[in-house]
Amino acid sequence: MSISELLLPEFDEEMKKTRTTLERVPTDQPNFAPHPKSMPLGKLAPHVAQLAGFGVPILTSPEVDFAKGSYKPLVVESPAQLVKVFDEGATKVRETLASTPDEAWAENWKLLIGGKAIFDGTRFLGYRQMFLNHIVHHRAQLGVYLRLIGQPVPSIYGPSADETLGF
Repeated sequence: MSISELLLPEFDEEMKKTRTTLERVPTDQPNFAPHPKSMPLGKLAPHVAQLAGFGVPILTSPEVDFAKGSYKPLVVESPAQLVKVFDEGATKVRETLASTPDEAWAENWKLLIGGKAIFDGTRFLGYRQMFLNHIVHHRAQLGVYLRLIGQPVPSIYGPSADETLGF
């Protein structure tokens, strides 16, 4: 079994859980943040939606330099919009992940800002840390935000206080 084949079930599960979380994000409180240093909900939710596509450059290029990119932050309009952007990115990453050969995982990959490395390691670690773990991290933040504003929190790795699995 290839490395990609081993990673696909995890990818599918994490994307499913993240999608469910994004479906619950309200758009009427874009400035909500639990702390002054926290990212507002209207920036965090679109960031998660757009992160779904970030796996593609990790899997297909030797580096990404944010200073050379054309990234435009998404302005949140609706949960449906967030999910659409998320689904488009996740679909592209899944296709790319499925076709990534084993030897590519050991290649060096860098994430830069103006030529300064903020990550420099194997493509495998770049995929896990800068893509998959990054999405999981921010999804967890969204779960806290949902709880604090009274929205139901989805089950992620077991039932939430808002959902039961029939135990």
